[in-house]
Parts: sequence; C-alpha cells; structure tokens
Amino acid sequence: MRTAVAVVLAAATAAAIGWSTLNFTSLRSGERPSIALWTGIAWGLFALAVLALRRVPARRVTAVVLGGALLIGGAALLAPPTTSTDSARYAWDGIVQKAGISPYDHVPASDALDDLRPAWLFGAPEVEADGGFSCPGIRQEKVRSVDDGDPLCTAINRPKVLTIYPPVAEAYFATVRLFVPPEAEYLPLQIGGLVIALALTAGLLAALRRRQLDPRWAALWGWCPLIAIEAVNNAHVDVLGAALALVATLLISRGRRIWGGIALGAAIATKLIPVIVAPPLIRRRPVAVIVAAVLTFAAVYVPAVIASGPRVLGYLPGYLKEEGYDDGSRFALLTVVLPGSAALPVAAVLLAVIAALCVWRTDPTQPWMTQVVLVGTTLLLVSPRYVWYALLLVPFIVLSRRWEWFAVVLALTARSLIPSLTVSRIALAIALVVLIVAWLLRRRAARIDRGAATPSSALASASTSASASASASDSSSEAAT
Repeated sequence: MRTAVAVVLAAATAAAIGWSTLNFTSLRSGERPSIALWTGIAWGLFALAVLALRRVPARRVTAVVLGGALLIGGAALLAPPTTSTDSARYAWDGIVQKAGISPYDHVPASDALDDLRPAWLFGAPEVEADGGFSCPGIRQEKVRSVDDGDPLCTAINRPKVLTIYPPVAEAYFATVRLFVPPEAEYLPLQIGGLVIALALTAGLLAALRRRQLDPRWAALWGWCPLIAIEAVNNAHVDVLGAALALVATLLISRGRRIWGGIALGAAIATKLIPVIVAPPLIRRRPVAVIVAAVLTFAAVYVPAVIASGPRVLGYLPGYLKEEGYDDGSRFALLTVVLPGSAALPVAAVLLAVIAALCVWRTDPTQPWMTQVVLVGTTLLLVSPRYVWYALLLVPFIVLSRRWEWFAVVLALTARSLIPSLTVSRIALAIALVVLIVAWLLRRRAARIDRGAATPSSALASASTSASASASASDSSSEAAT
C-alpha cells in the first residue's frame, strides 16, 4: 500500500504534466495562466509523491524511482515544446551539420542554405496583394532572407543571427539528427533529453548508494517537473551540461582528477554555464583538474575556430546585451538597492567572494555540499529569466540533500511563467528568506546535537577514569598482599 501511494502520486504528477503539455502552449496568447496553474499542480503532486516515497520499502526504491522518472518524462513527450522554441534551432544546426556545413558559417535566414530547409522549420508564407505576407500556424514567425529579402516563415528564434551554442552542444545536435530524416520534427531531441535525464537519475541512484545515502533523494531529479518540462518537453541542451558537470564532480570526488577535468571541460563546452561548478573541484591538486579541463575545452573549440574563425562566438555578445547583463539591469534583487550600472560589478565581487569561500570550505570528497551553494547563489544573484538554467542546480540539491535550494528553482519558474520584474523580485526575495531560515535551523540543530554529545562524552570519560582508578587500586592491593 505504501508503494502504491507513491506510484499513484508519481502517476498523477505525470498526468498533470501531460495534460498541460497536450492542451496549452505559451506560443498562443492568453495561455500562460493555464500553464502556470498546471505547473503549480504538478509541483504540488511532486512534493506529495516525494514525501510518500519515504515510506516505500528500501528494496523497492530503485524500481519505483526509475519507473516514476520514465512515466513523468514520457508524459512530456506527448506534444511539441510548449514554452520554448530553442529546440528548433538545435534541429536546424543538426540538419546543417549533417549536410557538411558549419553551423557557425550562415544564419538560418541566409539563402545559401535554402535547399536544406524542411517545411516544418520553414513554412510557406502567404503573400498578400499589397506585397505583405503572413505565416500560418503558431510556431511560424515572419522574417525576410538576409540576401534578397524574400519573405520567409520560420520556427527558429533569432533567425538572422549566428548560433550561440558551443561545439559539444553542436556535436550533440548533429548526433541526434544524424539518424533521422530532415522531416522529423521535435521528437528526436525530446527523446534525447529523456535519455539523458533517465541516465542522470540512474547515476544519482548509484552515487547515493555508493556513499550509503538514502537513494530516495534521486527522485528530486527524476520526478521533478522542471526536468520533465525543460529537459524533455523543451529539450534544452542544458541537461547535457548538467550531466557532464555531475560526472566531473563524481570523478574528482573519487580522486580521478584527469578524467574529471576532461568531463568538466566538456560540460563547459556544452553551454559555458557549468563553469560555475568548477571552483569547489579545484580544492585539492587544482593543476591536474584545470589543465585537463582547459585542454579539453581547447580541443573541441580549435577545430571550430579553424573552420569558422571568430564566428564561433555566434550571438553570445548580443545575447548578453539583450538579457541586460552588460548594463546590470538583469540583476533583479541587486537593482532593488543599486543602480543598474553598479549591479554588475557588485555581483561580480559577491560571486568571487562566494566562490573563494566555497573553495576554502570544500571537502574534496563531497564537493557538492559547496557546489549547491555556489550554483544556487549565482542563480539568485544573476536572476536569469530562463528557468532551464536551474537544471544545473538540481543534481547538487540531490547529492547535498539541501532541499531548500528548490526555492531558487521555484522562483525562476515563477519568473519564467509570469514575465514581470516585480514577480521576479518577490519570488527571489521569498527564496532568499527560505534559504536564510533553513540555514539558521540547520545551525540550531547542529548546536543541539553538539550539546547532546558533550555530556555523553564527559560521562564516558569519567567512566573510563573511574575504571582506570579501580584497576590501579586493585593492582596496588595485590602488590601489597
């Protein structure tokens, strides 16, 4: 019965995600409130399912966690991406590479790639009598080609800029698209996201068991609505970066620094963001980790630079400016008390100090205890408007068992579903309060434990002294006799 309750709640989480995926999309106006409602329901059911999992017998935990992860992730495959169009660019980059062309050489709206355009990515425009045109369907947007100005319809966002994704991400896109025809739409990349998410669930289960920790914690990744929605339905490549970052962490924690450094370099060459997990990994023998990571990063970037030159940077500088990181306007919490021009340097100093403290306080055998703080604090300060950046945080929540950092994930989820600076500030402020309260409660619990241990230690010491005195007395008596 206890197992059945957990399974039913996991299935209900899957049902909520599946219903929302099938019926709503932010690409249609007015549906964000419905998505927000069903996302909230999914998170509530997820919390109840995880609580119910605590009563499942230990011998069944692995099967229940993996089965629930497959069910919840599978529900996210029921429809194309609902809240993001990024996977359209992923698919296009894969199609271009399959044709033997570097994705850094041409923008999607270039006529040089006209022969590669499948209908689902580039729909036929409906030209009007006055020379204007429209694009049918909710996924197609109007654009004109950069060469001759012909009308185009495309599902790719920012079709007039070069791709922003690093070489390992591009290799992943090419691998997924290699085995499917150009007409295959979003499903191949969604399946790829599900495979990576399930592999990460299995890896977390194994890592927890190896360290004699409760494997139930792996459900915080495997059953999490964020994973189903962003790693599977929206197929964000960030899940690959998170997986490689976790592999690097587990390898380095076991003393395998060269291999761990290679995994770390590959993670950074997937999305750049995983660089924030690196400081706690260089606590011991940093040279080996740094050299392996840098050489790996260079090894995957050099061929792209040789082929395309500085174009490998793609839209990254423009993206940072667009997101408000160049003038500090993106820092939602800091700009409450600071002008935008001061937010960027202040955030940089704060993050540098936090990173240094994390390196200093890290236990090299369990670096995730400080990685969760570093990644979570970075997200809190930087406050991105895209919740999928939080995919990097969740594996370290699992390993550290610091569930309170989900407050940051929920704050970013609220900001993603309700695009309002005020909502973002309120949600992030609530997350900060939750983190501070949890920290204080943990410190109080630790003091109580130390206080309870002290009398016991004193009693044991007194007993040992008394026994020693008695033995000495007996020995003296025997000698006298």
